[in-house]
Amino acid sequence: MKIHTGVHAVPPEIVLDFLQKSLPFNELDTRTLQKLAQQCIIEFYPKGTLIFQQEVTEVTYFYLIQKGGVKIYLKDNEGDITLKDFRGEGEYFGALPLIHGTTANLNIETVEDTFCFLFSKKAFQELLDAAPKVSQYFLRSMSEKLVKNAYAELRQHKVCAKTESSLYLFSVQLNDIITREAQTISGEDSVQNAAIHMAKMHIGSLLVESPGGEIIGIITDSDLRKKVVAAGLDYQTPIKNIMSSPVNSIESHAVCFDALLKMMHTQTHHLAVKKQQDTIGVITTHDLMVLQGHSPLYLFREIQSQRKIEGLYKMSPKVPLVVRTLIEEGAKANNITRMITIINDKILDKLLTLLIEELGQPPVPFCWLLMGSEGRKEQTFWTDQDNALVYQNPEDEKDRQTIESYFKEFGEKAIQHLVKCGFPACPGNIMASNPKLRKDMAGWIREFDHWMLSPDPEEILNSTIFFDFRAGFGDKDLAKNLRLRLCRIAPKQDIFLRELAKDCLTIRPPLSFFRNLIVEKNGDHKNTLNIKESGIAPVVDFARLMALKHGIRESNTLERLQLLADQSHISRELYTESTEAYEFLMQLRLVHQLHLLELDQTPNNYINPGDLSDLEKSTLKEAFEVIRRIQSTIQDEFRLRD
Repeated sequence: MKIHTGVHAVPPEIVLDFLQKSLPFNELDTRTLQKLAQQCIIEFYPKGTLIFQQEVTEVTYFYLIQKGGVKIYLKDNEGDITLKDFRGEGEYFGALPLIHGTTANLNIETVEDTFCFLFSKKAFQELLDAAPKVSQYFLRSMSEKLVKNAYAELRQHKVCAKTESSLYLFSVQLNDIITREAQTISGEDSVQNAAIHMAKMHIGSLLVESPGGEIIGIITDSDLRKKVVAAGLDYQTPIKNIMSSPVNSIESHAVCFDALLKMMHTQTHHLAVKKQQDTIGVITTHDLMVLQGHSPLYLFREIQSQRKIEGLYKMSPKVPLVVRTLIEEGAKANNITRMITIINDKILDKLLTLLIEELGQPPVPFCWLLMGSEGRKEQTFWTDQDNALVYQNPEDEKDRQTIESYFKEFGEKAIQHLVKCGFPACPGNIMASNPKLRKDMAGWIREFDHWMLSPDPEEILNSTIFFDFRAGFGDKDLAKNLRLRLCRIAPKQDIFLRELAKDCLTIRPPLSFFRNLIVEKNGDHKNTLNIKESGIAPVVDFARLMALKHGIRESNTLERLQLLADQSHISRELYTESTEAYEFLMQLRLVHQLHLLELDQTPNNYINPGDLSDLEKSTLKEAFEVIRRIQSTIQDEFRLRD
């Protein structure tokens, strides 16, 4: 443990300027902020300083991070670590121990050199007394009040930990694993000199510079093998002739998990790491695999290497093995569903690419649309297919039969292969094998216009799944243009939005008047509640409804809520509560499904509250209370009070 260097006074005007840019202080009047700023001191903590030790440290200050970052984690009796969070500039810690008068309930350690503004317990308490909004902000934050330990209990009780090697993925910034400066070479230099330099430095890549010193590309050992040696290229060929450009990059403050996702998404093995405008190094897939041990990159490479569709059939069953590791190592639901989505997208991409090779090029550009949870990038272990197909309007109606014949065979074969890959067929036949779900752009525009301009309650109920579409494969501009039209038309359709709002209120949270959990009384699912239907769906429905009303293009629930809050369409408080409730409900669902898979049972969404700890049940009740507040907001927004 490193020792910090001490406390210093700080000019109030500097503190004031910072507070005015940080939540929840930016909602306070200037006089209140000035008073608070005058009571502030600043303290510096070198990287690796343990500021709080759980159940030991007496908390006497409220900490606001001015620069740098900390990781927040729990350590159990066996010494196993569970990552809770990472916090950076403008974020805080220490509020709840001050409010409740307890010792620190979490370990907080700096991951880089960090400066914190410190406010005494007295100053913080005076602020809470004077500003109810601020008090509410800290007290009603589910993530600190309950979820901090509930996540840990979920992992401890339902998933037996095997390793903590990949904890680095979620806690360590790229800046902390860059071990050498970025190595560069002029684009005018020869490939032979590049090979000599790489061999001398024992590295697998070089960044390529322009005469003005700008990074214009990258050359790797793979490039030397494939583009030079295998191609019989002259060794004096300038590097700029074979380099890859532009260079994919990522900011140094990003954590390793973000780099992993970006590499998988861009299908690259190297990322330039940037700090502000400067490139400080290169991170590779090998670096991340060394950190993690069992990496999703292995599965990703296996998918990419398949040359026959049948080879993809065995890929999907491997996803739970990857996700299990993520859950063990502290990943939240959003991290997990992002990973599942990327892997499933890669399976789809490879499958449809191979199918086109088999059937020949399509007669017109098309886009495979993903809908429902696939469209929202919120897939879990047991998500059936929801897809459709849009293709370019035929230039000549005489070509329509040929076009429809091609996409009929394409859609039917694709769905058959996806089923064999482990993606169940949709019981409602919402799949591209259904002729009603293969339309040209004009056909889909008519369909969406019909739903919105002549709203029928039953049709709206059946069509909500379509409003979460995104491009899955093919000409993504087709999906983009369809979304743009939807965003232009939907906000003007008051009757349609009101019917959609009514639908959001049909399922009430399973809480009794006395806040007891309500479960099914009989049948196959006796003593359980459907976590998807009663908990997750209401948050998803709310985000979709408000996104349509305000013309927001995003399909992901958390991204929709973020944009709604950023654009002041919902309060910051409701945003915080709803995202935290949604994350916990999704976490509960994922851990439950993984537990069933490990018992060789089919995953489902039925949770038995009797299997939960007291803390988990308490958190679940709190999440359902948030849904009550969400539905109350809908009633007010669309004037649906009885």
